[in-house]
Amino acid sequence: MSGKLILVPTPIGHMEDITLRALEVLKNCDAILAEDTRQSGKLLKHYGIEKPLHAYHMHNEHKSVERIAQQLNNGKTLALISDAGTPGISDPGFLLVRECLKQHIAVECLPGPTAFVPALVKSGLPAHAFTFIGFLPEKKGRQSMLKKLAESEYTFILYEAPHRILKTLTQLAEFVGAERYASVSRELTKMFEETINGTLAELVAHFTNKQPKGEFVVVVQGKT
Repeated sequence: MSGKLILVPTPIGHMEDITLRALEVLKNCDAILAEDTRQSGKLLKHYGIEKPLHAYHMHNEHKSVERIAQQLNNGKTLALISDAGTPGISDPGFLLVRECLKQHIAVECLPGPTAFVPALVKSGLPAHAFTFIGFLPEKKGRQSMLKKLAESEYTFILYEAPHRILKTLTQLAEFVGAERYASVSRELTKMFEETINGTLAELVAHFTNKQPKGEFVVVVQGKT
């Protein structure tokens, strides 16, 4: 009988933001596939979980998918975790899930932390319908994507790194409109969690005068 792949969300910052069910899966699976074994090792050590830990990240996922699928076909139950949040959401996971479905291997995904949800809910922007982009393309296709977002009537959400946040906000102001309302959250669930709301022009001014630190989620009002 084939085994099962279980996608297990892990905390995006606060170590206690993990479900009892997630801990149970991690304790009872045969092995854990982790985006960064060093980072995940801290979480597992915190909860006293000792399981074989194997690297599964963007640099090796293409060549390791078949090998992992073979282990699953041999009856193994494997848990997939990322550095933070839900695997497959701007993190490795899609290729392995697709291969499992192709080979009729059972796939299960536990509910749990995802950074864009709290950022969206506390932004004050409509959440009944929204577009999640993840990270914008760094070069090719970036301007095309910004032009499409400018015409969208739905709230849209981006992830961004600290060294690119000012550039992204500046481009959003240029393509979407400097007076468009937005909300920027950083370090969600961590000690220095912060959310800044305002027009894109105001947010550009804020981060021009204050050095950006941490991981960012940007929530932008749709076209009205």
